[in-house]
Amino acid sequence: MLPSVVELEVVDKATDTPKTQPSIPFFFFGPQDQQQQEQPNTPKRGQEGLGSGVIVRRDGKTVYVLTNNHVAGNADKITVVMSDGRKFQGSLVGADARKDIALVKFETSDKDIVIARLGDSTKVQVGDWAIALGSPLGLVSSVTTGIVSALGRDGGPDDNINDFIQTDAAINQGNSGGALVNIRGEVVGINTWIATQTGGSVGLGFAIPINNVKGAIDDFINHKEIRYGWLGVSLLNLGADTATAKELGIDGRKGAFVANVYKNGPAYKGGILPGDYIVAVGGADVKSQDELVRRVGDIPAGTTTTIDVMREGKRVSLKVKIDLRDKNVASSNKDQYPGLSVISLESDSVDQAQLPGGSKGGVLVTDVVAKSPASVMGVKMGDIIVKVNDKKIQGVGEFYRAVNSDADKKMIFTVIRDEQTIDTLAFNKN
Repeated sequence: MLPSVVELEVVDKATDTPKTQPSIPFFFFGPQDQQQQEQPNTPKRGQEGLGSGVIVRRDGKTVYVLTNNHVAGNADKITVVMSDGRKFQGSLVGADARKDIALVKFETSDKDIVIARLGDSTKVQVGDWAIALGSPLGLVSSVTTGIVSALGRDGGPDDNINDFIQTDAAINQGNSGGALVNIRGEVVGINTWIATQTGGSVGLGFAIPINNVKGAIDDFINHKEIRYGWLGVSLLNLGADTATAKELGIDGRKGAFVANVYKNGPAYKGGILPGDYIVAVGGADVKSQDELVRRVGDIPAGTTTTIDVMREGKRVSLKVKIDLRDKNVASSNKDQYPGLSVISLESDSVDQAQLPGGSKGGVLVTDVVAKSPASVMGVKMGDIIVKVNDKKIQGVGEFYRAVNSDADKKMIFTVIRDEQTIDTLAFNKN
């Protein structure tokens, strides 16, 4: 297995802003700062750093190495160092920040290049032996061992959408992009980050499950990027907001809450509405917002799948045809309907003392999407919406029932703002 794990010597592209490590306790291990003061007229230089990679494929003379985006995604120069000391000039094939992976390639006629065997990370269990391979602190072909401490960890740095395998195998600076393998020598994860208060390993290392990135290898080779499936919704993490969950009839359920739906997107065409709570995709339960994003992203564009939602306390199954994620379309705020997030006035995050005197019923606006319908109507964060089209609403459930109603062609909110009750501008729903 060791010959298929390489060291990557990387020089990043020169930038105006120094590259820094993420705040403790999260540590990515990519190229480091230059650690020297640049003079005003000194030409900017790329930042040098070390990381690791795993040889995952060969096509003729071209050899492909899987690593992290934070290792090689901004690389201007890449040198691939084999376990026996051979060096090759590498180049970036593609990189993706959402999954924090990148693919590097180099050319060689050598016949003894070893391709790693990729395992099945769904078979990994807590307590399994875990072996981390890489080049920590520049020490090529280092091996550390431990066990799998936990599975399905979320919340990595920089909004990474992966779940993670947690291990107590020692992972340090330079290990990023290296392999986490099982006792059969199969790669089950790509080492990515650690939780630490010291900058060194304290037995809390995290690896991207290899099944999360297998399909990305083909996407990088064929398209230079990951081709994500796209549902066309924006999600709101309700967290521990039990009051809002109760008003929606989803208290105690796992899933992902749909705050807004993109007009004419896949979800809209398939019948998903703002206020729906997605609980299953393709017949398999969805446990979290991050899991929904991963699962939909891995569905090939053009595929029709079943999506189950909780709506007004009832489970509804819908057929949705997944589209290819287009960054421009996905960032088009004007198409997000209704373009805001609301929570219950009974939520623990609401300061009851700050509510207007005698306020009964309604919902609190916690976010307004710029250029969206709600923004055009003049809704502001902190508003309390008490009426939709002049009909009183008592809570979050009634709010979404009102905005989804086909009875009215226009939508007007009545809000309480700064102790005053005002009507917003009207929005034409058609």
